Amino acid sequence: MINKCLFPVAGYGTRFLPATKAMAKEMLPIVQKPLVQYGVEEAVEAGLTDIAFVTGRGKRAIEDHFDRSYELEHQIAGTGKEAALSGIRSLIDQCTFSYTRQRHMAGLGNAILTGKTLIGDEAFGVVLADDLCFGHHKGVLQQMVTLYRQFRCSIVAIEEVPEDETHKYGVIAGDSMGDRIYRVNNMVEKPAPGDAPSNLAIIGRYILTPDIFEILENTPPGKNGEVQITDALLEQARTGCVIAYKFDGRRFDCGSVDGFVAATNYCYQNCYLPNAG
Repeated sequence: MINKCLFPVAGYGTRFLPATKAMAKEMLPIVQKPLVQYGVEEAVEAGLTDIAFVTGRGKRAIEDHFDRSYELEHQIAGTGKEAALSGIRSLIDQCTFSYTRQRHMAGLGNAILTGKTLIGDEAFGVVLADDLCFGHHKGVLQQMVTLYRQFRCSIVAIEEVPEDETHKYGVIAGDSMGDRIYRVNNMVEKPAPGDAPSNLAIIGRYILTPDIFEILENTPPGKNGEVQITDALLEQARTGCVIAYKFDGRRFDCGSVDGFVAATNYCYQNCYLPNAG
């Protein structure tokens, strides 16, 4: 029912300068794997194997990463190093990858709209690779796909954040439907301190129905003069239904240095140390 996942990866990664001056921020490694690979693995776990990227200048490394490297593979063939490529080889075999470019940075809503030609007229997932998520039992996107089968509407992942941090996020208000689920009735992008409708912040996981594209086409620039996905989702909530889901798992904000370091430590301790996990 959902096969496609969109990755908006055109941002400049200015919080990681100078490392991101000539390197895509999504290719920054968490231990031995780039951020974007974790996101694609999460999508595949959820059954989304048609992977679409909205890229920009300086992002060619992402396309190269999800492709064969015959010279490298020839050099390490038959050695112990070959095993290090098993994960990425598996993704390349399972997925199809498509790419389009965002001509100018005009907000997440614009980036998603740019991906319309890759998605078509069907529901799709969206993953922001900056948010590295680990589900406790199932991946976050897989949890959301299960919900989509029930509600057949757009879904946003949320988590509680301290009230003094709500200005960093899109924030929802809604009516509780029990079991971590809310029906959204308000949504504000990066509210001023004291103006947030709740402390339930949207994180970088979405499932969107295809009518979001028409809404985005008619959504004027909002916060910071950019087309905001939150504005489009609020309109969708007014005319239909949008669900917010407090996911079961843990999320790291790898767009910040503190979150990136915390994610690296977590992955090293839980995935790479002997007897980890």
